Amino acid sequence: MREAHPIEQAVGIDYYVSDADGIGGQLRTDPEDFRVAEIEHFDPEPVDADPGAYPEVLLRATLREWDTNDFAGRISDALGISRERVAWAGTKDKHAVTTQLFTVRDVDPDAVDALAVRGAEIEVLGRTGRSISFGDLHGNRFEIRIRDAEPTAAELTRETTAALREFADGDGAAGVPNWFGQQRFGSQRPVTHEVGLNIVRREWREAVLAYVANPFETEREATRNARQFVAEEAASDDPDWQACLDEMPGYLGYERSMLHRLVEDGADAPDDFRHALEAVPWNLQRLFVNAAQSYVFNRILSERLRRGLPFDRPIDGDVCCFVDREAPDGLYAPDTDRLQRVSGKRVSVMERHCDRGRAFVTAPLVGAETELADGEPGEIERELLDELALTPTDFELPGSFESTGTRRAILVRTDLTVEAEELTFEFALPSGSYATGVMREFMKSEPMDL
Repeated sequence: MREAHPIEQAVGIDYYVSDADGIGGQLRTDPEDFRVAEIEHFDPEPVDADPGAYPEVLLRATLREWDTNDFAGRISDALGISRERVAWAGTKDKHAVTTQLFTVRDVDPDAVDALAVRGAEIEVLGRTGRSISFGDLHGNRFEIRIRDAEPTAAELTRETTAALREFADGDGAAGVPNWFGQQRFGSQRPVTHEVGLNIVRREWREAVLAYVANPFETEREATRNARQFVAEEAASDDPDWQACLDEMPGYLGYERSMLHRLVEDGADAPDDFRHALEAVPWNLQRLFVNAAQSYVFNRILSERLRRGLPFDRPIDGDVCCFVDREAPDGLYAPDTDRLQRVSGKRVSVMERHCDRGRAFVTAPLVGAETELADGEPGEIERELLDELALTPTDFELPGSFESTGTRRAILVRTDLTVEAEELTFEFALPSGSYATGVMREFMKSEPMDL
């Protein structure tokens, strides 16, 4: 297997599973080169339904170069409401054209319909009785164009496609490891998992500094200088948090919010730093811990590949899940509520299910209620948790930081079509899987080009 780039290895992604040379090129040269549309799974009532019973207004937004969190903040500001009243099912890439659903609680649908937001087309769909959440999304459809590829791109694309189809059923399907992509951890500055690991270990001060300090060369100079200033102050005997706040640029709003709490509430006890972390929106608090879980997952999957174990079929000790029977046709979505431990004679039975696209091997997104695998897969999981000084019960955390955990398929399967002349890839992925996990196998470019 080819080794991954160092920046990918820093977030647990160690390998490619196709050996063909990459076609190179770049994604997102223009936002229209990367189009994402949600496969929706959330039906509204009519817009004139009783607002007492259906307080949420459901809207569909097509966004050009909008971070999902930033767009939620923009519409909450425009409507004069708390950002906590805006919800969505999935966070999307900023440098793209994305179509996705949002709900907004206790607002006038006409006010939403009248919103004029740069780079956004907004359509009110109706009312719902609750806010939208992660489970209300089947998946996403992608249309992705690669620019500036190698002259032999068409030939290499065919070679890689043939290799990836060995891991999936059917002539049109391809299978790749279900990595958490670079953007899960921060494309320019992959630190969210470091923050999350500190949180899970209850190292609250270290978590704040991993986010606020910790400069990266990929950042602009003013940002690097401000983070370095915070790092040096934090290392002193009597840190001046007000000076740190003064030094932090206004565009780093979350960092400033954390520092402001340290100034206002003090920084004398571990809980002061936990309170500072809670200055950011609840979904970002959860994202920190989710990123730590994602890093552990990637590491487990990498170790499985390093040992030469399959990721498209089970071995003794694995935990498998079945396919989601409610998913739309053509979307190979796992149902991690339907788990099956695999041992003895059951291994060959589950091999057949996996070969036919009816089941997936899983690895843990470790949380407070996670049950680990048996056999060699369980050995990998336990050894890695020991290396990171973590246990499932460590995820019994306060507030939005807590996670019960689950399991996740280690293979993602998709029906893939490629238009060779313009190198346009079209495919659909279940919710939570990353398009870059597919594209990196073809491009083998620096992660910054993905």
